[in-house]
Amino acid sequence: MTARWQRKDLLGLRELSAEEIRLVLETADAFKEVGTREVKKVPALQGKTLVNLFIEPSTRTRTSFELAAKRLSADIVNITASASSLTKGETLKDTARVLEANHADIIVLRHSSPGAPQFLATRIAASVINAGDGAHEHPTQGLLDLYTIREKKGAVAGLHIAIIGDILFSRVARSNVFALLKMGARVTLVGPSTLVPREFEQLGVAVSHQLEEVLPQVDVVNLLRIQHERQRKEYFPGLGEYIRLFGLTKERAKLLKPDCLIMHPGPINRGVEIDSELADGPQSVILDQVTNGLAVRMAVLYLCGGIAT
Repeated sequence: MTARWQRKDLLGLRELSAEEIRLVLETADAFKEVGTREVKKVPALQGKTLVNLFIEPSTRTRTSFELAAKRLSADIVNITASASSLTKGETLKDTARVLEANHADIIVLRHSSPGAPQFLATRIAASVINAGDGAHEHPTQGLLDLYTIREKKGAVAGLHIAIIGDILFSRVARSNVFALLKMGARVTLVGPSTLVPREFEQLGVAVSHQLEEVLPQVDVVNLLRIQHERQRKEYFPGLGEYIRLFGLTKERAKLLKPDCLIMHPGPINRGVEIDSELADGPQSVILDQVTNGLAVRMAVLYLCGGIAT
C-alpha cells in the first residue's frame, strides 16, 4: 500500500521510505501526461507562490522547477544570489523570513552549504525543496533518475547500477545511492580511489576502481562530471589520465549489455566522462531524464505544496 504524503519539505532521499518514493513516482506518472496535452497546464497550485532561491548558480534545475511551477499554475519569483540582499550581508534566515512575510508558500533552495535547506525548513512555515546543497544531496535529481530507470526497465528492484565519476563531491551520487538501495537495486560506485574511497561501502554499495570489470555486469551506467568547483586540490593527474581510465569511450562501451541504459545528470563534458556519439546514441536516456525531471518536480511541488499552510 502506497504511503500518504505528510511532509511539508523535501530535504533529501535518505530520510524517505520506499513507500514515499513510490508515491512521488506514481504522482509523476499522472503529471507526465500533462506534458503531452495541447494545453500543458493544471490548476493544482493555483493561488500558491513559489520562490526559486538559487544561491548557487544553476540553469537546468532552476528552469525545470520554474516550468514545473508554471504547469501547476503557481506564481513564481526567481532570486539569484547576486540579485538578493545576501550580497549585502543579510542572512539566509532573514531572507527566507522576508519571503515568508510576503506569503511565499514554497521555497526551492540551491545552496553551496550542506544542510542549508534543513536549516530553513525548521525555521519557516513555507515548504522547502532542496534543489542541491553542497555535496550533500540533490533529491529531485535522484528521483528523476529513478523514474527514468523504472520507466525504461519496468522496475528497479534487482537491477545493477554503476555510478561512475566524482562520487566524493557529488550530491547526485548520494541521492541516487539512497533511492536505488531503498528500491532494491544493487549499486557499484566507480572512479579513481581518491574520488571513490572505500568508506562508501558503509552505505551498502560496492566500490570499484576498475571500470572494464564493472561495465559488462550492469544494467545502467550513470556518468557524473568532475566537480571542479567543489574541489580544493587535484584528485587525479589530469583529464587525459581520467579519460584513459574512466571515460566511457566508444571502444569501452562495447563491453556494455545491448540494453544497458546510459545516463548523465548534466551538464555533459563531452569527450571527458562520455564520448559525444554515445551521449546521442540509442542507449542514451539523457534527454528522457530532462523530460522526466519536469514531471517529477511537478509531483514534488504538488505533494509538498498541498501540505504547506
